[in-house]
Amino acid sequence: MTASISKRGAALALVVLSGLAAAQDYPTKPVSLMVPFAAGGPTDTVARTLAQGMGKALKQSVIVENVVGAGGTIAPTKLKNAAPDGYSLMLAHIGMSTAPALYRTLPFRPVEDFELIGQVVDVPMTLIARKDMPAKDFKELLAYIKTNKDKVTFANAGIGSASHLCGLLFMSTTQQDMTTVPYKGTAPAINDLLGGQVDLLCDQTTNTTQYIASGRVKAYGTTSKTRLDTMKDLPTLAESGLPGFEVVVWHGVYAPKGTPKPVVDKLTAALRRRSPRRRSRRRCPSWVRRSSRRTRQRRTDCARSSRPKSTGGRRSSRRRVSTRTDSRAVADQRTCHGPRKRPVAHPPAVRCEPRARRAAATCRVLSAPGRTGPAGPRARIVG
Repeated sequence: MTASISKRGAALALVVLSGLAAAQDYPTKPVSLMVPFAAGGPTDTVARTLAQGMGKALKQSVIVENVVGAGGTIAPTKLKNAAPDGYSLMLAHIGMSTAPALYRTLPFRPVEDFELIGQVVDVPMTLIARKDMPAKDFKELLAYIKTNKDKVTFANAGIGSASHLCGLLFMSTTQQDMTTVPYKGTAPAINDLLGGQVDLLCDQTTNTTQYIASGRVKAYGTTSKTRLDTMKDLPTLAESGLPGFEVVVWHGVYAPKGTPKPVVDKLTAALRRRSPRRRSRRRCPSWVRRSSRRTRQRRTDCARSSRPKSTGGRRSSRRRVSTRTDSRAVADQRTCHGPRKRPVAHPPAVRCEPRARRAAATCRVLSAPGRTGPAGPRARIVG
């Protein structure tokens, strides 16, 4: 019996040592970087820029794989079931935090089922409209929406996308309901906007900057706290009449839970050396923002503290975003930010509450306080 136990111990030790050796030699083959959204969209743009840099740092090819569908939830499901060997990764955005509030059931847990490699970039958004929109500025746009709200269409890249969340927040803040038109990705949404088939779109500067610069769309404001360096003439929505309105989309790289620590460390080092914020300022100066350099554990703690919490009631895919004040949001931000002078907020928390007269829930964004003023409720989503 003693000999049997010794053989088992030796076999276990051999497995552990072989695993460590494989981790030290990593990577020995191309790495797959999954993107939950369609090719040509803002997340795809970030992924392809990142893949080039990480490929050079790892001295191995990083192949971008678009795994689309179900509002960006198919890719995380596939990653969860992938082998935890470091050859399957995923670039996701703010939707990882808000998905539990948008769907009744999910086949994955955003925090527990993945290893967070690191945050890549923070991308602001812009509110754009078809070229022949009558409104000349944001003030006239609000008046136009109030007059024609039953006719105005608001496009987005699909349920759970950043443009969907921005649109919900915009309608909640302005207290105006518009007809939303979901697409299967950003590219078809922008194509229909260019063709005048829809009226409005709130999307990341990764994709909208070129159309704004060429004059093919009308731009009414950015969702950043301050004006962008490359679009100084374009005011923020906050200064145009929506005080406190801020939407910044974070992007992060994930691996399956159980990925060996030496592999995670190599991926983290490659991400820090070759992230878009370092190597693509000349190529994408308008959308690359300073990313967080917190440790993986601290980022995970922030993500865990910002998970959606249900207070009961039946969930629905139709949501309204409430921007009421919540003091815990401020405390969560201070805890996650620390003493940094230029903090990057963690993914927003969303709390779903049952509405009084309908089955749909009210989703409250908890990543920052909201206040009510003359221009309506103030809102903020910061990645």
